[in-house]
Amino acid sequence: MKTLKPLTRPRSLHISVQERLRGYIADNGLRPGEPLPPEAFFAQQLGVGRNSVREAIKALESIGIVETRRGVGVFVKEFSFQPLLDNLAYGLGSGLRDIEELREIRRVLEIGLIGRTVQLIPDEDVAELRATTERMRQHALRGNSFPDEDQKFHQLLFRCQNNRMLNSLLEIFWLAFYKASDFANLANSDPMATYRDHHEIVEAVAARDADKARMRLDEHYQGIMQVIDNNRNTSPSGGEDKQ
Repeated sequence: MKTLKPLTRPRSLHISVQERLRGYIADNGLRPGEPLPPEAFFAQQLGVGRNSVREAIKALESIGIVETRRGVGVFVKEFSFQPLLDNLAYGLGSGLRDIEELREIRRVLEIGLIGRTVQLIPDEDVAELRATTERMRQHALRGNSFPDEDQKFHQLLFRCQNNRMLNSLLEIFWLAFYKASDFANLANSDPMATYRDHHEIVEAVAARDADKARMRLDEHYQGIMQVIDNNRNTSPSGGEDKQ
């Protein structure tokens, strides 16, 4: 098993220890669920105190690289986007620029992938999409927004591709967009129009018309842009990002 060299630069010690622990995991090919050596081993190898090792492990836990099992030890953790989701929510600002950039990422990602959905989507997923848009319609008739149905719609739209990485990315950008919308108090003044956008997307997919599905998705994101513009025009600050 490969060992570690003592640290030679004590400055930013906790960062250096984290980097060495990451390197140890990678160099030794440790897989999720495999244990790390005890703190005393790393302290001796790196020439640092056990407190420094302990703090580094806590930091790696916070970003989902390792996990501590009480009374058992420290183990490599299965990769998850959840720490990124959590940190992204806190890192977003309160201005419209965040929302515009997130919207554009979502637009490009979904338009680029909708063609594969048109090829693969089974009838049962189309039926579930239609049921979801019907719930949107019911909310819209009461003048209410429908974020839960909106999220489910976009998950269903690409579920047939069976791509875990894609699903995680879509979730990240969806949650980040709506978190930014909350920060900026971005409201949808026309939920019925949003319902119609989703309805038209489903029908294009059901018809196996990739070009029309791409066009309908693009129109949907243009509608989101209009909501952003309306919010900017009515903002007392003139829509400038808050710093």
